[in-house]
Amino acid sequence: MMSRPIQKRILVTGGCGYIGSHTLVSLLDPSNATNSGVEYSVVVVDSLANSSNESLRRVADISSLQNFTIRQDGSAGQDDNERLVFRKVDCCDKAAFQSVFEEFAPRGGFHAAVHFAGLKAVGESKLVPLLYYRDNIQSTLTLLELMEQYGCRSIVFSSSATVYGVAKDETAKLKETDEVGVTITNCYGRTKYMIEQILGDFHSSHPLLRNEGKEDAKDWSITILRYFNPVGAHPSGKMGEDPHGVPNNLMPFVAQVAVGRRQHVAVFGNDYATPDGTGIRDYLHVMDLAEGHVAALRYMDPDKSKNDKSGLGKLNVFNLGTGTGYSVLDMVRAMGKACGKEIPYVIGPRRPGDVTIYMADPSKAKNDMGWEAKRNLDDMCNDLWNWQTNNPNGYGASD
Repeated sequence: MMSRPIQKRILVTGGCGYIGSHTLVSLLDPSNATNSGVEYSVVVVDSLANSSNESLRRVADISSLQNFTIRQDGSAGQDDNERLVFRKVDCCDKAAFQSVFEEFAPRGGFHAAVHFAGLKAVGESKLVPLLYYRDNIQSTLTLLELMEQYGCRSIVFSSSATVYGVAKDETAKLKETDEVGVTITNCYGRTKYMIEQILGDFHSSHPLLRNEGKEDAKDWSITILRYFNPVGAHPSGKMGEDPHGVPNNLMPFVAQVAVGRRQHVAVFGNDYATPDGTGIRDYLHVMDLAEGHVAALRYMDPDKSKNDKSGLGKLNVFNLGTGTGYSVLDMVRAMGKACGKEIPYVIGPRRPGDVTIYMADPSKAKNDMGWEAKRNLDDMCNDLWNWQTNNPNGYGASD
């Protein structure tokens, strides 16, 4: 007779966004119970500043949850079994955020947190830097303080490859040991770098506190995930990236051109030292990325087999990418293949700060966490096209 899976509740900040919502699907997947003996439930905290709670309805549908409903005022929602719970809260509002911890403390609190919440538009961050520094850093500090207060000491942080800045050798794949923080070109990337430093300082403080006689200073398990260029959508076509206004990233823009919402793709520079002259990046299917977050939680899990590699009590840093690079024109043509028509593009001048090649070395994630990307470029584009054609205006009825 099979034993019942261990129940674990995960706090997910920013869980209504693109990567967060897809990670919810991976956390709620029944295969977790089958493969690792764990059944996750999730509590999503999101201010909805740049996302929609409609994504949660889609998560509930895909995950076959019973009677997931959101209150009429949009402030909260959940299904019958509380596998997926939503609370509309700004993570910078400590009193409101603490009320979520208070609500679940009598029921065992949270096993771990996955921290997505934050502003993420690179271009916008240059225009309103104080907003980015306040929102991204303050939300993290508030989260860490509350987690410590309520005894939840395991976190996965959604970082970014932008922390590497401009690589000294653009042809080399970036490793976790490479220099970070020095040549970052935007405020968004600097907030990610600063948060990584905060997490490192916080992690190292607990052994020091114990040396000072504070025996209740328990070690934290922290995993920082630096990911490259997430693209694609859930294969059902029910979930995907829904940027507000003009997309900041290449592939949502390409998809909107393909569906007729925009006239052409702007290609910034075709004089780079690459086969077709356009910049090369490491693109990663969002479902592979989502599964990377589940792998990170397992990696830090105290219930893991002692024979497995473990990140328990450690500060861990991983690149999540494919290690394969595609140029801008490769991506445009691949999307054209997925939608069955040529996608118009216009070559323009280079953008300041853009680099020739930006690719991950993801071998550490495979060796330590057992995670590697499984989906290919066709999967990325086919799933993105499926989402875009089924939801030409994203989660809303209109722009």
